[in-house]
Order: sequence, then structure tokens, then C-alpha cells
Amino acid sequence: MPARLRFVLSLSFCTLMTLSPVLFAQTQQAEVPTIPFTSVPDFLDMPADLYFGEVAGVAVNSKGHLFVFSRGNSTGPAYGAAAAQLLEFDAKGKFVREIGKNLYAWSFAHSVKIDKDDNIWVADKGSDMVIKFNPAGRVVMVFGRKQEAADETAGPLKHPKPPLPPVDGSFRQVTDMAWDAQGNTYISDGYINSRIAKVDKNGDWLKSWGEPGNGPGQFSTPHSIAVDNDGNVYVADRGNRRIQVFDGEGKFLREIKIDVPYDPHAKPAISYQHALTTKSMEAGSPWAICITPGPHQVLYSADAFPGRIYKLSLDGKVLGMLGKSGKQLGQFGWIHEMACPSENLLYVGELLNWRVQKLILTPSESASKH
Repeated sequence: MPARLRFVLSLSFCTLMTLSPVLFAQTQQAEVPTIPFTSVPDFLDMPADLYFGEVAGVAVNSKGHLFVFSRGNSTGPAYGAAAAQLLEFDAKGKFVREIGKNLYAWSFAHSVKIDKDDNIWVADKGSDMVIKFNPAGRVVMVFGRKQEAADETAGPLKHPKPPLPPVDGSFRQVTDMAWDAQGNTYISDGYINSRIAKVDKNGDWLKSWGEPGNGPGQFSTPHSIAVDNDGNVYVADRGNRRIQVFDGEGKFLREIKIDVPYDPHAKPAISYQHALTTKSMEAGSPWAICITPGPHQVLYSADAFPGRIYKLSLDGKVLGMLGKSGKQLGQFGWIHEMACPSENLLYVGELLNWRVQKLILTPSESASKH
């Protein structure tokens, strides 16, 4: 090709990119299919005197019962209120019970998960505790320790730099938990310690790995965690806008970054000034992740802006996406946790919209292949 022609083509492409960013974004977007889906309206039968607050956690057990960990039933002042309530609904959405009413650990709800034996686990960011309930709803194991109400130093945790060294058996603003086939629990010890803890099936502390930072094996708010059938640990490293993958001993394997262009006119769920100035608010930053049951597992990840859910293969290829920010059904306001009991059924808990949505996905054949 003559040099002059190459120059003209290059100049034309640069001009197109400068003048038509929307066109370019749409062209790139077409490479990732949009997954059709339905949000089931009014699928939960709430008692007349019961309300969700911010829905921080949602999980499903083997019977299809739904567990919702909400910042409802709030008591106290606007700052420092106790805001945590765990509710159970049956497979048809009928309210079953409240679990742990007035529990000592309740402070600020963050996540709920169900293990293979239908035990119910919660992470409370405010009390720095992880609680294991048996299926009957009785406490059988506790991790961490709440600040003493009588302690004159009790108050909000600080973020000193350099950070204080972590303490085995304790957490600082814990976020989530997941399990491997051997029954080991992996806990994301999240906002301050920025590490992953591992305890065995008896509750004995085995190890931890990670520290604040942005290198491999370092974290900036490990916010959500999942484990695949091979025992690999996936950590939503929200503040670094990536998912890190480790083996069960904490060896770094790879990172996944979700880079899918979006409509430049997309609006955040809350349009405050600094909404898009931190990595946790950038497109693709993982707020919540979940992995479907086997044998063919896929990974789902949700961001706060532009409010999408991404379907990925376990090696990080984006297979499809759905949704956007908003207040209507099928739109999302800061998905904080997801449950994915099957590849085409998702439950999502939202902070800003105070609700759980049940999503039924109907992907095309091409989007389903993985």
C-alpha cells in the first residue's frame, strides 16, 4: 500500500474516532451480546408491617428459599444506627421468618451466603463479625469480635497510613465469605485489612493473604468472594477495578478486568459530583460476584456504573451483559450482592432501590456457549 494512502486512511480513522465516539462505542458494544431478561414483579410476599432497608445481601438454599440481609429495622441515630435484619422467604416468595432477631452481632448488614449443608452465614461490616447459623436459625459459630459497648474507645474504625497490622481471628469491616469442597471458609476482610482469611471446617484459623495495594495479591476493598469447583478463589477487588483469582493457598493465578464500552450518556444511579472519580465507581468495577453451580460454571459480576451485570467464562471472557442504572424493574441501583442458583436465574439485592429482583435470563444460543 502506498505511503500516502496509508496516511490518508490513518487520518480518516483518527477523525472518525474524534468526531464519533458514540459510533465507536456502539460498534465495540456489539461484540458483547446483550442478554434478554425478565424481572419478575412482586415475587416476594412481604408482611404488611415489614420493610426492607438497603438490601445488602441475598442468598438461596437447596430448597429454593430466599434469604435477604437488609439494613432494615434500623434503630438509633442516623450515624451509628444498628441496621441489620435477616429474613427468609420460601420458594414461592412467601415470608417464613426472621432469623437472629436482636442478635448481638447485628450492626450494619453486608452479605449473606448459604453453604452446601444449608447453613446460613452472614458478614456484618459494622460489628466486624461473621456468624454461622444452622438451618434451624440457631447460632453455631462466630468469627471476630464486636467492639465493647462499655469501651471508651469504641467508635468508627480508623484508616491509618501505614495501616495497622491485621490480627489473626479478627476483622476490620468484613465483607463476604465462600467455601471450597473441603469445607474451608474464605472470608474477605474487606475495607481496612484488605486481605483474605482462610479457616477450616472446624472454625480453626489457617492463614490469610493480601494487604492494601494494587499489585498482584494486594487489594483495595475486597468486596465479594466466590469459589469454583476446582477450589480457585475469585475476589472482587472493587477499589482496583478487577477480579483476582487465587488457588486455595493464596497463590495468585490471574486477574480479570471487564472492559466493555458503554453509552457515554449513561447516568449513574446517584449523580453526585465524585460518582465517577474512584475506581470502584468505574464501569466494570466488581461490586458483587457469584459463580453458578457446575458442571459448566459461569461467573456473574455487577458494577455500580453504568449499572450492568456481566456474564463471564471462568477465564474472564465476557459472554454477555444486561441492565442499566435506574429505578424501574430491570434497572439497578447499586447491586450489592447476587445469588445465581442456575445460569439463567439470578437474584440481585440493591442498596439504592431497597429491593430484591428475581431475573430470568433468556440468552441466545451464541451467548450461552462457554
